[in-house]
Amino acid sequence: MATIDKVSPLAPKGGFPDLPAVGGVRFSTVEAGVRYKGRPDVMLAAIDAGATMAGVFTRSLTRAAPVLWCEDALARLHRDGPESADKGFAIVVNSGNANAFTGAHGRKGVEATAAAAAEALDLPASHVFLSSTGVIGEPLPAEKITARMGDLAAALSGDAIEPAARAIMTTDTYPKGSGETLSLGGTDVRITGIAKGSGMIAPDMATMLVYIFTDAAVAAPLLQEMLRDLTDRSFNCITVDSDTSTSDTLLLAATGASGMDPITRSDDPRAPHFKAALGRVMLDLAHQVVRDGEGATKFVEIDVTGAASDAEAHQVGMAIANSPLVKTAIAGEDPNWGRIVMAVGKSGAEADRDRLTIRFGDLLVAEKGWVAESYREEDGAAIMREDEITIRVDLGIADGHATVWTCDLTHAYISINADYRS
Repeated sequence: MATIDKVSPLAPKGGFPDLPAVGGVRFSTVEAGVRYKGRPDVMLAAIDAGATMAGVFTRSLTRAAPVLWCEDALARLHRDGPESADKGFAIVVNSGNANAFTGAHGRKGVEATAAAAAEALDLPASHVFLSSTGVIGEPLPAEKITARMGDLAAALSGDAIEPAARAIMTTDTYPKGSGETLSLGGTDVRITGIAKGSGMIAPDMATMLVYIFTDAAVAAPLLQEMLRDLTDRSFNCITVDSDTSTSDTLLLAATGASGMDPITRSDDPRAPHFKAALGRVMLDLAHQVVRDGEGATKFVEIDVTGAASDAEAHQVGMAIANSPLVKTAIAGEDPNWGRIVMAVGKSGAEADRDRLTIRFGDLLVAEKGWVAESYREEDGAAIMREDEITIRVDLGIADGHATVWTCDLTHAYISINADYRS
């Protein structure tokens, strides 16, 4: 297994943030020895009765057994509605083994883990959500997890979210957390979340593994609607290496412990304020995943305007963000804007060479089908030496706009992934 010796140079300064504690949820971790030695590798989150749950999952056709379990559990929960609220929920996550492409063995491992958590917390097994992350195609030693479930239940604490964030890491170089406190109708409400992700990052639903908790009271249908919309503006706008995981899972729990009256409709005046705060937490976590991209040294924002539609702008942005030639040029601090032209042209979106404008930050690089007269290579190179780079592309066709985020592609990415299983 590849080892990570140092924290990403793009990591947020100051370490793990001081997150607001969310009433109605507690955390614990154990070292179960699923794959790693000498570090916690299983996390349990226990959520009190009365909560509402929402989630989005990878659309990969080879998605892992825990993802299939969660999809079924969430569909059943939303179908049953308030009748299911008299019991709490649990989230169990292990790192080191993805329990993906493991056939019937994988399903049995999921069922055994859910049953153990249900017994330890007095819940229906269908109220237990599961995630696994790590190596694909190796049987999950579920017995190592179930043997420690009692210890996990006994150690639950409302103050243990940072250890929880550390326990779900694989090739991550730092634990990722984000939170906000806001007032809704005179009631203080907290939102806090953790994430893991570093490689195999090109979400097609949510991202990697992300768990967000709030003590707001929000009806499940509205919570689900908000989550899907905000996912498309955050996690579905990032990429590290263009590869979509078999295990991507994003779960959101609203415990209602703040005591506020529930938000049940989108036209509730509190709804847009809650959604905006949730969106900020999600975008912060998404950016942290990119900043921890395997081997990354540059954080790159790609802003596309003037496209035929927002969807085509996103298409162009992701074509640039996923281009190995663009990403390696950025790693080498080479202002090779011709590679951006290439990526726009291959994207499949409507484009016109003579309407295309490219900027590095505010520096005009190319326009009207040619390099700008004012552009100087040394100015472009100076921008490429920065840790954070913005590439602006205007297609000059219509009003479509999208922003995506990525990182550079360095030799360290190869080193990490070449010996990932060894």
